[in-house]
Parts: sequence; C-alpha cells; structure tokens
Amino acid sequence: MDDNDHDNSNKSPMVRVHSTVEMGSLEGRSVIEFEDDNLVSPSSISRKKHSFHEPPRTSAGGSENFCPKHMMNSVIGSIKIVLLSAKINLLIPFGPLAILVDKSSGHHGWVFFLCLLGIMPLAERLGYATEQLACFTGPTVGGLLNATFGNATELIISIHALRSGMIRVVQQSLLGSILSNMLLVLGCAFFSGGLMFSEREQEFNKAAAAVDSSLLLMAVMGLLFPAVLHSTHTELHFGKSELALSRFSSCIMLVAYASYLVFQLKRQKNLYLPVNEGDTETEGTSDDEEAPEISKWESIIWLSILTAWISILSEYLVEAIEGASVALKIPVAFISVILLPIVGNAAEHAGAIIFAMKDKLDISLGVAIGSSTQISMFGIPFCVVAGWAMGRPMDLNFQIFETATLFITVLVVAFMLQDGNSNYLKGLMLILCYLIVAASFFVHIDPTSIEDKPLKPGH
Repeated sequence: MDDNDHDNSNKSPMVRVHSTVEMGSLEGRSVIEFEDDNLVSPSSISRKKHSFHEPPRTSAGGSENFCPKHMMNSVIGSIKIVLLSAKINLLIPFGPLAILVDKSSGHHGWVFFLCLLGIMPLAERLGYATEQLACFTGPTVGGLLNATFGNATELIISIHALRSGMIRVVQQSLLGSILSNMLLVLGCAFFSGGLMFSEREQEFNKAAAAVDSSLLLMAVMGLLFPAVLHSTHTELHFGKSELALSRFSSCIMLVAYASYLVFQLKRQKNLYLPVNEGDTETEGTSDDEEAPEISKWESIIWLSILTAWISILSEYLVEAIEGASVALKIPVAFISVILLPIVGNAAEHAGAIIFAMKDKLDISLGVAIGSSTQISMFGIPFCVVAGWAMGRPMDLNFQIFETATLFITVLVVAFMLQDGNSNYLKGLMLILCYLIVAASFFVHIDPTSIEDKPLKPGH
C-alpha cells in the first residue's frame, strides 16, 4: 500500500509547501493549486506539468511581445487560466445578475443571495492571483501580499459596512470568520481526514499550532478588556476610554502580527513542513515553486480587476443585509456571523478538507487556524484603525456575548491541538460546537442592532 501511495504521489503535481511557509500565510492558498478534480480542470494540471519544460509564455524582452497576435494569444491564455480553469467559476454570472435584480425589482433577499454566490468564485480567484504574484516577489513581499489579500474579501465587505456606519456588522462578520475557520473548517478537515485514515490518528506539527493558539489568545485578551470595561461601567471617561483603549490595543496587535510574520520568514522557515513528509518529497516541491501559470503583470492586472469587482458586489451586499434580514426573517447577527463567513470562504474551506484527506494535516491547519490568526491579529485591528481614519467609532468592544463565544472557542480548539494528533471524533466535536454557536446567534438579540429595535415593543 505504501509503495502505491508513493508512486501516485510522484505522478501528481507537487504542492508548493515552501512558498506558503516562507510567506508566513497558508490561508491565502488558492483552491486551484489543491489539484482536486472537483474544482480544477485537467487542463490546469497539464499546464503545470508542461511548465517545467517549456519557457514562460511572456519573456522578459524580445520583439515578439509587441506582436499583436502574440499579445492577443497571451490575453486569451490568461483568461482561460484564470476564468475557465476551475468549475467554481460557473458562479461568476450571479454577480451581474444580482445587480440586475437590484436595479429591476430591488428585492433585497434575492440581491443578498445572488451577491453571496457571485462573490464566492471571486474570492477564490483573488487568492489564486495573489499566489501567482508571490512567485515573482520573493518570500518577504509575498508574506505581505498574503497578509493583505489572504482575507481581502472579508476586509472589503467590512470597509463598505464601516463606511455605511454598520459597525456591528463589521464586528460580527469578522468574528464569524474566525469562528467558522476554527470550528467548522478545522472540524470538517479533522472529520474527513479521520474517516480516510480511520486505522490511525493523523499527526501535525504541535509547535506551529502552539504559536497560532498563543496569538489567538492574545487577540481574545485585546477584545476582552474593552468589553469588560464597558459592561462594568469602570471607564475613566465614559464612551471615550473604551474607544481609546481599542485603538491603542489595535496598534499593539498589528505590531505583534508583523513580528509574527518576521518570526516565520526569518527563523521558522520549516515550521509548517508536514511531520510525515520526507526529504525527497520536500526537495521535489522546489521545482514546482518556480512554475507560475501567469506572468507578473497579468497577476497584478487580475488582482486589480478582481478587487474592484468584489468591491462593487460588496457594496450591493452590505446595502441588502438589513432588507434581507426582514425579507428572509433571519436576524442580522446570524447573517453576519454565520452566512457571510461560510459563503465568502467556501473555496478556501474546501481546500483545507482536501489536504486533510491527502494526509497533509499541517497545511489544513495553516489554512484554518492561520486564517483565524490573520483575521484576529490583522483584520480586526486594521478595521479599527481604518474606522479611526474615517471618523467611525469602531472599537474592540464586541459585547460580552460575542467575546465570550470567541474565548470559549479558542480554549476548546487549543485543548484539541495540544497533543499533536487528530481523528474523526475531534472533527465531529468541533462541527457540533459550531452548530451550537450557530443556534445561539439565531436566537440572540443584539441590543445595539437596528433590526432588533422594532421587535422590542412586541415582546
């Protein structure tokens, strides 16, 4: 059995472990690189195989770059790779359809649903374009790119909500992204991998998990003090000390996350190498690192296009949230905490499960826990600083209910990661914990939310 697995691994394209490690961010992985037949077309795999033996499609110089026919072929080839290579891109037309529905009928329920479907493939393609550009920038700049674009979809939605004054939607959507990654994604990865390898327990690097768990606990501390300060009414200046503390803590958290990136890039280059991977396979992955599918400028252009299109759809999505809550009879808190994170990160979530089923649990942990770390230590403080610049009172007071939920979640996941192995029972427990969280937010009344105010006279 081992010989067959070794032969099959030699026939399939390698996964670029080092490039993601040195960039200090595994969560920005694009699903197209997972080499799974459900999301990636066979033509994409064949392109990657041939790229080892063929020169790049665009050379550094030469007169052929100025040939109109050559440029047209390059554009067509880039469109085929980015837009036609993954089956998830079949959902892209739902974005323009959402805009048409908004202009014609204004039904917020349908607009919200169609925007969710339209953003899903764009988020996956944005991660793919980021990975392609990182091939040309080196590990240091690549790490910064992944820190910026790894969760760009959530950040874009949050910025639009922040501009609209929907601070609670920003807080709850970022919180929901952390919860879904730590409970739902990691739980599904553990469960799927445990079923595939039921005869033994899967192992992962405890050192990597411990670093991420420590950062998550630090993020909880940053969110806990403003909430406790507010609920106990012990502020020196009521309404001002809480905001000032949040902004100060956010700057500290950003410094801590920058230090975390430097720590990974400079001293922990092999931190996320799978514990069961041999030296032979690791050396084989180095060839795959040098095989980008599109050129540097094509990556930059696609990043700009995808970011702009996600920004447009996010604006429609944010404007439709409250109307969708009324039309679908779903609380805004449930939409923000549960629906937005699940749909917005569906492609990356699928990748974590695929890697776990291939016994590459370290990469699955990097996608799930690494993404939670990035949002908690970079995404949330960034939104606080951005709100500061916009004049919006965005703070770290996520209210006691949400903060307690995050604190308990981090503790549960940290305890499950401490022994360095996983099985399907642990995965099932995490999934069931997420169902409890989802049910809690479905019945939770947020006193600061707009949608709850009309309900109070009826109680």
